[in-house]
Amino acid sequence: MRSVVALLLLAVCTGGAAADDAPPPQPAVIAVMIDDLGERLDEARRVTALPGPVACAILPHTAHATAIAGLAHAAGKEVLLHLPMESVADMPLGSGGITLDMSEAEIKQTVQDDIASIPYLVGVNNHEGSLMTQHPGDLAWIMQALHAAGRYFYIDSYTTADSVAYKVAREQGVAAARRNVFLDDQNTAESVEFQWQRLLKIARKRGFALAIGHPRPATLTMLEEELPKLAAENVMLVPVSRIVALQEAHPIPAAVTVSPAASVQATPGFGN
Repeated sequence: MRSVVALLLLAVCTGGAAADDAPPPQPAVIAVMIDDLGERLDEARRVTALPGPVACAILPHTAHATAIAGLAHAAGKEVLLHLPMESVADMPLGSGGITLDMSEAEIKQTVQDDIASIPYLVGVNNHEGSLMTQHPGDLAWIMQALHAAGRYFYIDSYTTADSVAYKVAREQGVAAARRNVFLDDQNTAESVEFQWQRLLKIARKRGFALAIGHPRPATLTMLEEELPKLAAENVMLVPVSRIVALQEAHPIPAAVTVSPAASVQATPGFGN
């Protein structure tokens, strides 16, 4: 009887030690990018003051593009070109926009000029683009210009479920990722908080996730409050380039190969 009790005690003690020695769970990984920067310096200062590597996507040829890129770079934040592309609703694009009526040469030159207008760039994402990102031929010219210009990655802002920008980027040799959540499609504190929790849920399920937001008061207030809590919630905020690397290692499945002559059926968004 004593030997049985001893064995039971040993099993309990060993089991407890094994539990104590178990490694902690890996943190969920997220990245956050703020779009539409360039025209207002005050809101950009608030963005660049956010804790951690929140990326800054800047519209080309805007009043404060260079200054904001400098602030972001000094704060250790990645800088992206927020490339204006034609939308279904034909929204005004401002300077440096890409439209379907442009030739290959015009598109490639515009991309080159937009890149040259902003220092410290590491990547590009689309501003608007719900029409342009459905056209693989024109997208191929954009990605070819990016590939020729340097080691820039591309983020598909995924403004439409019919976007093929992620696929075309990868087919043209450009490292790419696709956003999972828009934080502030509805500009209310309640909606922004809901989308933030949705981002964390996706990251915990899939391992990593990417959010895009805008420099709106509700969004920035939420980020100022929530970003400092991430470590305690076992969530890691990383640069957007880290999400690109993770997405390159775990590509979004493609049902078809995209080519300018292909009839494209878009696949659902990753985690969206």
